[in-house]
Amino acid sequence: MLKNVAAVLLDGVHPFELGVVCEVFGLDRSDDGLPVYDFAVASAEGPDLGTHVAGLTLSTPYGLDRVEEADLVVVPAGENFTGREYPPALLEALRRAVGRGARVLSVCSGVFALGAAGLLDGRRCSAHWRHAEELARRHPRAIVEPDVLYVDEDPVLTSAGTAAGIDACLHLVRKEQGPEVANAIARRMVVPPHRDGGQAQYIERPLPRSPGDTIGDVLAWMERHLAEDVTVEQLAARAHLAPRTFARRFQQETGTTPYRWILRQRVLLAQELLEATDETTDAIASRTGFGNAAALRHQFVRILGTTPQTYRRTFRGPRAA
Repeated sequence: MLKNVAAVLLDGVHPFELGVVCEVFGLDRSDDGLPVYDFAVASAEGPDLGTHVAGLTLSTPYGLDRVEEADLVVVPAGENFTGREYPPALLEALRRAVGRGARVLSVCSGVFALGAAGLLDGRRCSAHWRHAEELARRHPRAIVEPDVLYVDEDPVLTSAGTAAGIDACLHLVRKEQGPEVANAIARRMVVPPHRDGGQAQYIERPLPRSPGDTIGDVLAWMERHLAEDVTVEQLAARAHLAPRTFARRFQQETGTTPYRWILRQRVLLAQELLEATDETTDAIASRTGFGNAAALRHQFVRILGTTPQTYRRTFRGPRAA
């Protein structure tokens, strides 16, 4: 049963990510008939901790001994967590927690502490999309899933950026104490009890890689003509290359195939139109080369994990609905 929860902190902790954990597990909501958790904030680096917010420090009387009692140990994000050294005592405490049957959960860059403890080896895990490549580089035995909001590889749970920590915490409450409890906590927090889709819908349109002289003009032309159906042969002719040579150069200079590149650009343009215009999904599908709303929806769900309608509601609010 989920009763005893400890958030373990390091110097440079991010207050908001800590606040996520406190909000879900640290408040007494017994007036609503909800469970009350035995919650504490523990420090792995002394009683007084700095934060990444200028002038804000935290103090707690609890050390790592408090972690030994917990059913759930949560590691919130912190400053420079992607590259710092972690106290051996913390890493051992995390390993002991898993060994005795407790769960551990990370919020955003807190996942790097779990990796340093060896708890990600052979497990799927999530990280903020900005940190996913670094996590995979530092912990090659981890199975990093950069598109999802959280991963439950019981007893190790990992969540992506800030708000995804709420998703992961509510997921665990739902799993242990049922949807009624999770939904009631979500209502008190004024957040959705479950969010559709994954991180892909929150990633800004990336800047294109710096292309070489070979296909730079072709990439620019492709981006201006996303609504048109084109073949590799036609694109190769524009680059004055044989089709096989063009395909090879395209892969070398963009890291993907012409088909996948143009498909991703079409989805990105559709995202922009859903956010910035009131055009129908059929009109957007036509402008972005998908042809019809059904095809647009299929690719949107496949690539972003959500529907165009849900994406528009999320990023434009009630006015769009």
